[in-house]
Amino acid sequence: MAFFFLGLPTQVLFAEVMVNQTTHLGISEITSPKPGIGRPAASVATQVIANENASAANAITSIIATKRNSYLLRPDFQNRAEDLEALYKINSNNLLWLGNAQAEKNIGDVLNLLESASANGLNLTRYDTQTLRQKLPSALSFASDNYKELALYDTAISISLLRFLHDLHYGRVNPKEINFNLKLRETKLIDLPVLIKTSLAQGAISQLPELVEPKLKQYKKLKQALANYRLLASNPALFQFFDKKSINLGSNLPQAEALRDFLSRTGDLQEVKNGSDVKKSNRFSGELVEGIKKFQLRNGINAKGILGINASLGQRMTQIELAMERLRWLPEPSAGASIIVNIPAFQLWAFDDVDEFDVDIPNMRVIVGKALKNETPVLMAKMSFIDFMPYWNVPYSIVKKEILPKLIKNPSYLAEQNMELVSTFGNETKAVGFTGSSISQLQQGSLRIRQRPGKKNALGKVKFIFPNKSDVYMHDTPFRSLFSKSRRDFSHGCVRVAKPDQLAEFALKNQLSKEAIQQALNTQKTRRVILKKSIPVTFFYVTSFIDQYGNLSFYSDIYGYDAVLQDVLNRSGDLSDEAIFAPPPELIPVEAIKAIEPEAQADPVTN
Repeated sequence: MAFFFLGLPTQVLFAEVMVNQTTHLGISEITSPKPGIGRPAASVATQVIANENASAANAITSIIATKRNSYLLRPDFQNRAEDLEALYKINSNNLLWLGNAQAEKNIGDVLNLLESASANGLNLTRYDTQTLRQKLPSALSFASDNYKELALYDTAISISLLRFLHDLHYGRVNPKEINFNLKLRETKLIDLPVLIKTSLAQGAISQLPELVEPKLKQYKKLKQALANYRLLASNPALFQFFDKKSINLGSNLPQAEALRDFLSRTGDLQEVKNGSDVKKSNRFSGELVEGIKKFQLRNGINAKGILGINASLGQRMTQIELAMERLRWLPEPSAGASIIVNIPAFQLWAFDDVDEFDVDIPNMRVIVGKALKNETPVLMAKMSFIDFMPYWNVPYSIVKKEILPKLIKNPSYLAEQNMELVSTFGNETKAVGFTGSSISQLQQGSLRIRQRPGKKNALGKVKFIFPNKSDVYMHDTPFRSLFSKSRRDFSHGCVRVAKPDQLAEFALKNQLSKEAIQQALNTQKTRRVILKKSIPVTFFYVTSFIDQYGNLSFYSDIYGYDAVLQDVLNRSGDLSDEAIFAPPPELIPVEAIKAIEPEAQADPVTN
């Protein structure tokens, strides 16, 4: 029967038919042997609808209460239950997708949206699109009193959509599980149930991703790059080159046209107009060589322009997807200056506004922690002060592993390294002399070592401090030659910066003049400058990144974090909101203020 196509229950249609018949016959009332004789047909229809809505609501409420939906491959939706309950609550617990004339179109829009998951760097299989599409014809023809099946399919659509939008906005992994110590969100800035209900009412389901995905330009550019690389990978005729067969500059290259097409598609070679000499040439030279150099530079290959590349598009797409996932973990950025270090890129960028990424922003090479030994942590903190001509407070781990063995062999080691003993760290702390018990005190950690300011100081002339649990910071270094290396993981965990004077000028531009900063950098006296406004600092880790020139670059996974994240993603379930939101501040109970009784006035003293 076609009653469901019209979105009305059978009983309601029957009531309407009776009304039409009796009206045609000139009878003003419906004759019925059942209870309700003499009631208007409209009242019967209203009561029928109310009863069916109540039954459907009970079925929906039951599914939400159990937090399981047997239609889904991952039936447990505990972490999406709160949003699901809110979504149906604003719909009076009625069916949201089924039971109306637009059911097929609306559900089709949702399934089409879910099937675009890969374009957003997400895993299509997480959203049960195949199962839900297969069940759609049956769901559209369910009897109106089949409340359980109606509720199961309707909520399954809602759960899958909620999962997709939540993944797109917040990511699929709790970053703390893989030692990404990022700032937790303080409050929800997006209401997924309201967005879904509103978009459904406006017929704008397809626009939901634009409302929830990260707004960072870096994210949007990576999404565009992913689409481009998917297009490249979908064309099996694209030319590929392998390291086994290198071709030197100036050599004849029969596949030059295919190589030129490949480099044009990756953005490394501007398209050459048909008919030009360069287009016809099979020589590996000129613009073709420059295109290869750019490709190699972006892909972390020594950019000599010698042909011999392995264009692994699948790997590159994975790197882009992982970068997009990590960007979803970041809370919404606040306005103002910020500093970002991308660890595997060995690069630092300083922004007046994190989303204003242009060629004029300060950018410099950095040295990060040694892989598998002293890895620089991923973190978010706030730079609060800068020390010029700093002391180096040597960490206990370095004292124990590196300095003590040398000091035991050579009692003059500290003096040779311009180091001294102190009871505690602090710029104003006075040094103590070396005695017979100093070695044992150093071993116990009751005595400490610091290096005085000077040419040998490991921190160079300036130290940028942002208090954090890992006790790492950024600093200058006297060992400048290491910045010329392509791979720069040499530190004990802190970040050495190539242009410390430029970074100091950025951090203090509204506080100290360039002349005052240069004076501080060239005076032996230690000086601490407290920033008038702290600057957010983020140590991040992405192996694909679009720089200020618009170039998409890929980096080696020096710490193996891409492999770890890929493994976690392959077995991750629904992300709990408790993992990504900071708990509300505890309210400290305040005792009621007791009324103070006026003191009794003393009787006057008489002599």
